[in-house]
Amino acid sequence: MLERKFSAYLEEFLSKKTNKILLVNGARQIGKSYIIRYVGKKMFANYLEINLKEDKEGDKIFESAITTDDLYMRLGSFSKKRLGNADNTLVFLDEIQSYPHILTMLKFLNQENRYRFIASGSQLGIALSQTPSVPIGSIEIKQMYPLDFEEFLWATGTSRQWIENIREKFKTKESLDENTHNLMLKRFMYYLLIGGLPDAVNRYLEDRNMLRVRTVHKDIFDLYRIDASQYDQENKLKIRKIYDLIPSSLENKKKRIIYKNIENKTGKHFADYADEFEYLTNSGIALEVISISNPKFPLKESQQKRLVKLYLNDVGLLTHLLYGLNVNAVLQDIKSINLRTVYESVVAQELHAHGFPLYYYDNKQNGEVDFLVDDYENLRALPLEIKSGKDYTKHTALSKFLAVKDYNINHAVVFSNAREVFEKQGVVYMPVYYVMFLDFSGIKNENVVLPELETV
Repeated sequence: MLERKFSAYLEEFLSKKTNKILLVNGARQIGKSYIIRYVGKKMFANYLEINLKEDKEGDKIFESAITTDDLYMRLGSFSKKRLGNADNTLVFLDEIQSYPHILTMLKFLNQENRYRFIASGSQLGIALSQTPSVPIGSIEIKQMYPLDFEEFLWATGTSRQWIENIREKFKTKESLDENTHNLMLKRFMYYLLIGGLPDAVNRYLEDRNMLRVRTVHKDIFDLYRIDASQYDQENKLKIRKIYDLIPSSLENKKKRIIYKNIENKTGKHFADYADEFEYLTNSGIALEVISISNPKFPLKESQQKRLVKLYLNDVGLLTHLLYGLNVNAVLQDIKSINLRTVYESVVAQELHAHGFPLYYYDNKQNGEVDFLVDDYENLRALPLEIKSGKDYTKHTALSKFLAVKDYNINHAVVFSNAREVFEKQGVVYMPVYYVMFLDFSGIKNENVVLPELETV
């Protein structure tokens, strides 16, 4: 079994008495159901799993479950043994977005506390936006992602202590020795090829056969395209077109989706395809990076929707589409191959999995900087630039960005495949695998206590 960080969170959530139902969101094929099933069976004497998507496409038994009593009756008929109570019974409602009325029903199921419930879905962001009565206050939504790089290291036999030693080097801004750096960089390159989709990682672990791994990538990429047509019959072709355009768009200088290419029509804008973009990002199969031209903290207040970049949700899918079975395109330093697009994709994937909203800097005068993240410790934006070549200290747009006095930003990070960590003119240069240690914790000490208010 692949060890996931989500498992620890799920066990903690299910072990405490809470007045909320956990709603797990994330793209298909990232391991949501497997983890919930594994933890649920381990922690509860009675475990019942219902896939509502399969029910909707089949017997539609739960389609007419309008009240909680209706639902309980149908659950009882599915269970092979008598269900108990909330202390020993967990009911897992998978793909709950298939029945919006059951999503609304979670409020009442929570209040009645007859059983313990958990739900998941691959299009919950869309379902919640379209549900007239969202059970706010009764649910806790948790996002799940493909394996991040650290989880990939666990899966491929890297010791926790070895990773923690490297984490300390990151914290103190130290370089790794040559041998350790080469080992980490090789594992990082393997991650670029395999990605974090559980089926692809498991296929690799079985026999390291990349043909089998790429077959998984192809099947999942095709599945995501098919899902689009099931979601929206009217706009399915536009959704598919945008999704298909992602790899080629990333190879362009600006790396943005060109709106006129979606339907081969001029004069098109983001507003014309807002719903399609929303599907791709809310379903978890694409990562949206929003442009900011005047970075102010917090970045959310400065975001613009006009110029959007999209990345695939898994770097393995991207290298499958770009290079197929030619692993040397990634593993060897081939001059004709520029891996910057792949590096940017994996950084976007890591930042997203670690809780960072995704932004980039775009300014007509100064150019583009790959990513901006909120630096809560210093209450300002922190620019991140991603490089794959040997000229990683050359970054015209980033230098112009730091020179703008009105931004009050004098620090940045450049990630590359170079080993040495050093700082020059406010820019910290780090090896690209160090991105695994960036975490959206907001501040260093999470146990913040406000001082006592004075008596008035």
